[in-house]
Amino acid sequence: MNPVAAPPQRRAPAGPKAEQRVRDILRVGREVFAERGYERATTTEVAQRLGVSEATVFTYFRSKRELCMRVIQDWYDEIITAIEAGLPREKPVREQLEFVVLTHLRLFLIQGTGLCALVLSEGRTKGQDLGEGFVELQRRYTAPLMDLLARGQASGEVRRDIPLRLLRSLVFGPMEHMLWEVVITGRQLDVETSARDLVALLWPALQAPGDELLRLRRLRARLQDVLASD
Repeated sequence: MNPVAAPPQRRAPAGPKAEQRVRDILRVGREVFAERGYERATTTEVAQRLGVSEATVFTYFRSKRELCMRVIQDWYDEIITAIEAGLPREKPVREQLEFVVLTHLRLFLIQGTGLCALVLSEGRTKGQDLGEGFVELQRRYTAPLMDLLARGQASGEVRRDIPLRLLRSLVFGPMEHMLWEVVITGRQLDVETSARDLVALLWPALQAPGDELLRLRRLRARLQDVLASD
């Protein structure tokens, strides 16, 4: 995983009061970007909702772009932390994949569709407005899935004849399509059922040839160990 440095701030928060001010700006910034999108959001509105001057916002963030990048980065951090903290690494790769897909869909939609639409639209334009930093955030965001797929290849559960980047796209592509459908139509999504159905559809394409046979052999070996110990 390539570490991504936080966007530089004009002034590092000094003391609890300044730190709280930054948290407030980020909280309201998230609301404004979610409601307005990047183009229509303004630092003026962020300041007005906080009841402060726009200069106060610029005390901590140089520009709208920098503020938006930090909002997205913090949101990504929340999702990455949730995935890494809850990932059941002791279970088969398929069950871990279902957890990743479920968590991804759930947390992308839990804030409503505003931030989801913002991130998806910026991704489709290759971060044109937010720059290379957004592309780096996307790489960091997909790293937990890449790690899972790499571990699956190492354990023999995931096919090795296809590059990891294509396997990653195979997973994220349908998820993006599902999220876009929610954003555009407003139709409710049964997240848990959708995650299970998607993994059921994807797993035959991800699964290494002979993986089921390998599972049966491992099960037989475990049963033999149990019987031998009795």
